[in-house]
Amino acid sequence: MSAEVAYEKIFERPASLKDAPTHYCPGCGHSIAHRLVAEVLDELSLREKTIGVPPVGCAVLAYNYFNFDMVEAPHGRALAVATGIRRVHPDKFVLTYQGDGDLAAIGTAETIHAANRGERISCIFINNAIYGMTGGQMAPTTLLNQNATTTPGGRNQRLHGNPIDITRMLAVSDGVVFAERCALSSIKGIRRAKKAIKKAFQSQLDDMGFSIVELLSPCPTNWKMSPKDAWAWVNDQMTQTYPLGVIKDTTGYEDKK
Repeated sequence: MSAEVAYEKIFERPASLKDAPTHYCPGCGHSIAHRLVAEVLDELSLREKTIGVPPVGCAVLAYNYFNFDMVEAPHGRALAVATGIRRVHPDKFVLTYQGDGDLAAIGTAETIHAANRGERISCIFINNAIYGMTGGQMAPTTLLNQNATTTPGGRNQRLHGNPIDITRMLAVSDGVVFAERCALSSIKGIRRAKKAIKKAFQSQLDDMGFSIVELLSPCPTNWKMSPKDAWAWVNDQMTQTYPLGVIKDTTGYEDKK
């Protein structure tokens, strides 16, 4: 008789993530970002007390995938809605999950003032440098010379201005305790992103202030690239305009490797 082999499950779907097929395009980074958020919530035992706020944009259907309470916000108003929720329910853990068009365009005022007030909110910011949901128009984060449906000749500094580094702008505020930019374009980058998300979430638990984690994410469909080329473009082009790394950290937490 052959000896019985004991198996141990070492990888499974997080409890904070529903068992549901995704609508995201092949090569999109949203699915990875969803999983990272869910894994950290599970590890910190936060699922039962979390309220997430996704606005209009690529993240509009996030409530179909996250397995915790979600409140949909109008376009640009995620941090205003999250502020209200956090103040009415100070015992809850509140996060927003926002794209660049929402956070850095129509929602610029809400973003700046929530950060400046030091609202106890954790913001996950997906930067794919384009309006992904509505057809690929130029976003505030679109790179110089990058093609979009509204800039077919490429973004021109004289006509359209420079890309907005909104995370770095927010970091100068005293209300922001943690701001980091990561890229979802490599295994190393994904692991770094998870550490950043955990630090941001912990700072809210410790009642420190506002935190934001920016995730550079590919949009192959609207960039008109293959998934492989889109991921390479994040590494080769996006990181030149949006350098990776910690922008601000006053948490005092040890950054374990």
